[in-house]
Order: sequence, then structure tokens, then C-alpha cells
Amino acid sequence: MEISNLFTAGGIVMWPLLGFSLLGVALIIERIIFWVRINNHQNKVVREVLQLYRLDNVVGALDKLQKNADLPIARIFLAALELEEPTPEEFRLALESEAQGELPLLKRSQNIFETIIGLAPLLGLLGTVLGLINSFASLNIGDVGGTKTTGVTSGISEALVSTASGLVVAIFTLLFANTFRGLYQRQIAWIQEYGGQLELLYRRRYERGDKSYVPSR
Repeated sequence: MEISNLFTAGGIVMWPLLGFSLLGVALIIERIIFWVRINNHQNKVVREVLQLYRLDNVVGALDKLQKNADLPIARIFLAALELEEPTPEEFRLALESEAQGELPLLKRSQNIFETIIGLAPLLGLLGTVLGLINSFASLNIGDVGGTKTTGVTSGISEALVSTASGLVVAIFTLLFANTFRGLYQRQIAWIQEYGGQLELLYRRRYERGDKSYVPSR
């Protein structure tokens, strides 16, 4: 079936489904670029920063973080490391507060994906119902087995196009939405792990009285 015939068969609901599909594809591309950039650089950068910090090269660690401030975890680390002689509790709170601030960026578009997943099948079902109504409205009871009955049968099969289209849009979006949700959960786990390592290193420095390492500004 050609695209033009597909839209004719599916009815008016095919247009919002088309809008949902285009929106979904655009957001999926944006999220793919976002997660690829993070996964390709973040772990290496964080490991280097922790190693520099472990070797008491705090200036080098800060410089590395500032050069990679487009990474969420780099901004989280900077929020704590740029404090002036914080207590361990203040250091931990800075890490946690900045991590909370980064969550909306990591979860961006998730609500839109869920909306598309929920509405697309319903729109498809609505299109089918409207198509069935139109098909049966044209049925003449006295013409059973005639040309109009054949037309109704054809109309029913065409009406199901909208349901199939809605399911395709929802399934496609669900596949990527679940993938991004998994990446988000893994990112949260990494933030907790690396943040815990940085906090432990800071506590050790603090307990031995080494507080004068934050560069003056």
C-alpha cells in the first residue's frame, strides 16, 4: 500500500500519528547524540580526575573538570571541589545537590516518550472505530452479499490500518525509551559510585588537616 493510500485508509488520525512519529524520531536522535557523547568520554575523564586528586594534584583535577564541563558528572564534581574549605558534610551536600540538579537533563524527553507510547495506540484505535462507523453507515441491509457489503468488508480492513500504525509508532518509541531509561539508571549508578569515591578521598584529606588546597579565586 502506498503512503498516500495508507493515509487515506487510516483516516484523520494518521496526521497526529505522523506528528508523533516525527517528534519521536527527532527526540530519539537528540538522546542518542547525548548518550553517545557521555559514554565515549565520561568514564575516562572521571578516572583521570580521581587519579589526579588521589595524587594531590587538585589544580590538575579542577582543570580537567573545567575542560569537560559539558559532562554532567564533571559539573557535579566541580560544584563540590570549588567550595572553599568545606566540611565533609558540606562537600557531600554539594555533590548531592548538584546531582539532583542534573537529573532533569538526564531524563529529558522521557515524559514525551511516555505520552507518545500511551496516546499512539489510542489514536490508532480511534481511527479504526471511526472507520468502522463509516463502513457500517454505508451498509444497506437489503443488499447483503452485494457490492455494498463487499465495500464494507474492504472498509473494515482499511480501518485497521490506523490501529496498526499507532502500534508501530508506540512500539518503536517504547524500544528507544526503555533503552534511554536503562542508560539513565546506569548513569545514576556511576554518579553515586564516582561521587562516593571522591567524597572518600576528600574525607581522608580533611582528616589529615590538608584543607589549603583549593585555589584562591
